[in-house]
Amino acid sequence: MINESLQFLAEELNKYLNVKLPGADVNQPRLVVGNISLASESTAPDPDVKNRAVLSLINIEEDRILKQQENYIKTSTKTVYKSPPICLNLFILFSVNRKKYDECLSFLSYIMQFFQYENVFTPITHPGLNSKIKKLIVDLHNLSFEQSNHLWSILGGKYLPSVMYKVRQLTIDEDATISESGFIKEIQLNEVLKLPVS
Repeated sequence: MINESLQFLAEELNKYLNVKLPGADVNQPRLVVGNISLASESTAPDPDVKNRAVLSLINIEEDRILKQQENYIKTSTKTVYKSPPICLNLFILFSVNRKKYDECLSFLSYIMQFFQYENVFTPITHPGLNSKIKKLIVDLHNLSFEQSNHLWSILGGKYLPSVMYKVRQLTIDEDATISESGFIKEIQLNEVLKLPVS
């Protein structure tokens, strides 16, 4: 579900960027899902991330507040035991790898405008979203100068104009049943005959 979520966000952003920045080939995406650290490799830079905006997954954390504690689901006829789903938060980085600095800033502004306008995605509001993904909420995530310095050091490249977002409420669920049991429908009591003690 992680790849499906990121590809969906990239597709929605590309539609928005094509409206805001007309004139380019719409078959060539302006934003791709990729590893931004490959853009700075001097020997063989990745051509997929050249001259584009890049969406990169930076970190994953479990959202323990939303974690379902029960390991069973009751239906009308039985109880199904299964492991509870995992709720995840994804930290994603949008970096703009363009030659002209003013274009980098324009791309970055449009990305931020898009999520300011629309930051909640569900299969009802966005039919292109995988039906297994119930909801995605995208919030701006602030980084301090120190955190930004550490991040770009880990990525092994020079700083590019970028912004980080936190994607909340992604659920991972294998939906595999551990066991099943029926309901107790009746209780039968057998009376025990007690003999007087002599």
